[in-house]
Amino acid sequence: MGTLRSAAAWGGALWALLLATLGCSAGQPLGGEPMCTAQPPAKYSITFTGKWSQASFPKQYPMFRPPAQWSSLLGAAHSPDYSLWRKGQYVSNGLRDFAERGEAWALMREMQAAGETLQSVHGVFSGPAVPSGTGQTSAEFEAHSRHSLVSFVVRIVPSPDWFVGVNSLDLCDGGRWREQVAVDLHPYDAGTDSGFTFSSPKFATVPQDTVTEITASSPSHPANSFYYPRLKSLPPIATVTLARLPHSPRAFPPAPGLGRGGNEVADSLPAPETPLDCEVSLWSSWGLCAGPCGQPGAKSRTRYVRARPANHGAPCPALEEEAPCVPDNCV
Repeated sequence: MGTLRSAAAWGGALWALLLATLGCSAGQPLGGEPMCTAQPPAKYSITFTGKWSQASFPKQYPMFRPPAQWSSLLGAAHSPDYSLWRKGQYVSNGLRDFAERGEAWALMREMQAAGETLQSVHGVFSGPAVPSGTGQTSAEFEAHSRHSLVSFVVRIVPSPDWFVGVNSLDLCDGGRWREQVAVDLHPYDAGTDSGFTFSSPKFATVPQDTVTEITASSPSHPANSFYYPRLKSLPPIATVTLARLPHSPRAFPPAPGLGRGGNEVADSLPAPETPLDCEVSLWSSWGLCAGPCGQPGAKSRTRYVRARPANHGAPCPALEEEAPCVPDNCV
């Protein structure tokens, strides 16, 4: 009888331990990462600053129809089980429409649906478009302990399907909210259009590719608008700053440069100058050999300038070349 009581007690203790273990693991997000315990919910301002200037990115810089500019900013505060976009993965239909044409409705519906059905999106936010390559736009949003990640996208205009953004940036550090986070942004290819240049005609990528980062050497093609083989890495084409707002905005004004209005003038710091080497075409075919019969003649070939040098880049080489020859078909 004592043995039965001992076994029952041991079984009860084991069952209690199992329940406690399940209870603890249920409060952890997938992947074993520590759950955010910061309280209360925090309100943030997000300020996007475009740094896309002709000095920083002189190659094929869009001047007209349309000039360099940024689309509206679209993002969400969410939990770890949601992803707006991710490097190496396929974009959704909504993000494809946004990256290619700047159409935001389908992407907003996708985010709202994730919030309604999966409860993985706490709130969707947006900021006004920036009508030039350099400028600012901003928005505000709320982060919750269960939705402490933020993601957003801004389309590069004009472009085939290029964008900048942040994927699943955690604003929570264990039991406290981060006061300010700044991130440099670089261009990404959504993998849905095969254009190489800012003004490339629409040409769908079939089959669709995954999201890839555009670098100074990738895609490795001289026609690529971001191809700068002399650089190890591209300068930031934009930056984003997220700042936690105080509980009493009236008593504590927002920090300078983080206003809530859109399309503000960017900072006055000079943009870094990216050297652009001269780019020339391939040589043409050799022309006819010119000269009197029975005497040495000369033939020539030419090439033309594809892109003129900028910011102390390498100068253009000779555009015409001659070579000795013997005239043919002399009469």
